[in-house]
Amino acid sequence: MDPLLVSFVGGDQGSWEVERIDAVRGDALPAVPFLAVVEGPDAALPDAAWVLRGVTSNERYTSRAEQHSLRSSSPPLGREESTAAALIPISKSAEWWALAQDERRAIFEDSSRHLSTSLRYLPRIARRLHHGRDLGEEFDFLTWFEYAPSAAAAFEELVGLLRTSEEWSYVTREVDVRLRSRRG
Repeated sequence: MDPLLVSFVGGDQGSWEVERIDAVRGDALPAVPFLAVVEGPDAALPDAAWVLRGVTSNERYTSRAEQHSLRSSSPPLGREESTAAALIPISKSAEWWALAQDERRAIFEDSSRHLSTSLRYLPRIARRLHHGRDLGEEFDFLTWFEYAPSAAAAFEELVGLLRTSEEWSYVTREVDVRLRSRRG
């Protein structure tokens, strides 16, 4: 996968209408009416109240078999029926980042079952993970989800399960931004 810089721009323009912004842990983001998702380092950004940046990268805590399962089950973004979306920015604690890679992997999948839990919700929910930590951004991860309104209950179940895992105990800040497409 080639890295892709993505900017999530909260402001007065964008193809996604913001339904709500909830602080799950820590501070929320300022309220805005719209969100633009802008791909590429040279793309022009609209005026904004806030901009969150992340880059797509390799799957850091996955085995080859898990990568295959994710790729074969993951639907593409931009499906016509996916008129609901969520942007969930997360930061993790210094304790999380002090762990060795194998220790983070053990929490991520062996005890929290992050991937195996998530796979049960594919292909109803499309997702793409963006890394912000290496860019010096305020959030370590930006996860973008798209789904049909008929899959909203499944999405709520998924995030509820992930928030009860051991991995989530390392989250110091999480914001939940819910959106509706302006196209449909």
